[in-house]
Amino acid sequence: MNILLDKLPTEYEGLKINTNFRSFILFELLMQDNDVEDKEKILLAIKLMYKEQPINLKKAIDGILWFYSGGKEKKEEKKSAKKETKKRNEIYSYKYDAELIYSAFLDQYGIDLNEIEYLHWFKFKALFEGLKDENKICQIMGYRALDISKIKDKKEREKYRKIKRQYALPDERTQEQKEQDFAEAFW
Repeated sequence: MNILLDKLPTEYEGLKINTNFRSFILFELLMQDNDVEDKEKILLAIKLMYKEQPINLKKAIDGILWFYSGGKEKKEEKKSAKKETKKRNEIYSYKYDAELIYSAFLDQYGIDLNEIEYLHWFKFKALFEGLKDENKICQIMGYRALDISKIKDKKEREKYRKIKRQYALPDERTQEQKEQDFAEAFW
């Protein structure tokens, strides 16, 4: 899928899907919600993304994941890469950074995400990825992504450690997930 060349899709293998950016933000928040059981997440995601209940649930789930990835082809991932700690990979949160994301879109693109009726998920993703470094959300994401272990100077390392703590996202993993992540760090 090339956003410059291809018409933006609204279905996956014949299944019409809700492509509005809000639906995919809700999908991401649902997947991160530790209070919802995995089986329930799947049912809620399908209900959120499809107007009509699909018969082929595997195809429906594949469609959601394909759209969520921005239409990128599936890549085979090693189990270890899949099981990386969610905490290490999160540099933004639609839950905690909503105002910063909103203001960045308004400032840079003149798009009021609260007022806009519809914005295709692929367009939203492209615009989000294209935000300029001057936007506060981009600066914060940069701090969150910073690998402090690569900073040689002790004072600089401590300075950025404090900044990372200041902007860190809350750790919403369950105790069981934390223990599992800890145990996996040794395998």
